[in-house]
Amino acid sequence: MSGNTITQSATSSLSRAARELELKRGEFDLALHLGCVRTVPDEGGGGRRVTHAEIDRVRSDDGFPEALRERVKAVGTTEGAALMGVTAARFTRFARLGLVVPVKFYLNRYRAVVWLYLAEELRQFAADKQNVPLLSGRTPEGLRDQLEAGLDLRPRNWRGRHMGFLLRQTEDAWARAAVVASLLDPVQVAEIVRDPYERAYLNRFRPERASRGAPDSPAAHLVSRIMTAEDPDEISWLRADLGQALAEARELRPAPRPTPKASLSVATSSVAAPLVTPPPVVPRPGPTAREDRITMEESERPRRLLGWLRRRNA
Repeated sequence: MSGNTITQSATSSLSRAARELELKRGEFDLALHLGCVRTVPDEGGGGRRVTHAEIDRVRSDDGFPEALRERVKAVGTTEGAALMGVTAARFTRFARLGLVVPVKFYLNRYRAVVWLYLAEELRQFAADKQNVPLLSGRTPEGLRDQLEAGLDLRPRNWRGRHMGFLLRQTEDAWARAAVVASLLDPVQVAEIVRDPYERAYLNRFRPERASRGAPDSPAAHLVSRIMTAEDPDEISWLRADLGQALAEARELRPAPRPTPKASLSVATSSVAAPLVTPPPVVPRPGPTAREDRITMEESERPRRLLGWLRRRNA
């Protein structure tokens, strides 16, 4: 990109920006997630884009591209444990307790969840002197009790991190409310957003979820569980956040609604129509007229009969 004459407002698609920054797509997605590469809204409504100026800024950093790749390097349990100098079992305990936070996940071919962590954060954790007892000593009793009770904060911590990323990507109040709603069960959302038009409007801004197989497949259900809050305190917190975000969105602009039919009728009647002279109305004989005619005919019958008898006897 260097050497090209470009303007500040010129932008590149995300795929092209990844190539310009010499990153694989997964690395590039993490760079966006972590704020290493900043995006702007696409003026044409096509999502997010990266300005040429931003690409030049990142490329001018010291150690590019190796330093950037190191910042977005994600590792699994085995490699993460090696970086911290602990066993894989101890590393898993750290993750379940929330001491290290996953940055992404995927499902392997056995539909098992594989959590990935930032290598840079793991090195920082291991270098902190306050964490030395955790790295080599016995796990404190209180933490052991939580693990024995089944505590696993990995999904929850990932959701919190993911929500923060999505919120940083938008300034629109309705879109921010939709981000919070995306982590709640639809039943929870319906209890807070009772207006169906508001729920429909939120769905327009709902972040897309990564596809994991067919919609009704076991893999899709597993991913949906990871992406939906389950703990009561987490649900309570998200419900409160959604209520506040929704109030802010309403102040900004109301959710669109269909035009009332009454307004349409008034609008239609207000249009001048050409004057047409109606055809003359010819009254049709009703039941009364028919009865009168029958009565007259019946009264004439005796007179005609008497006249015929007189003529015959004459």
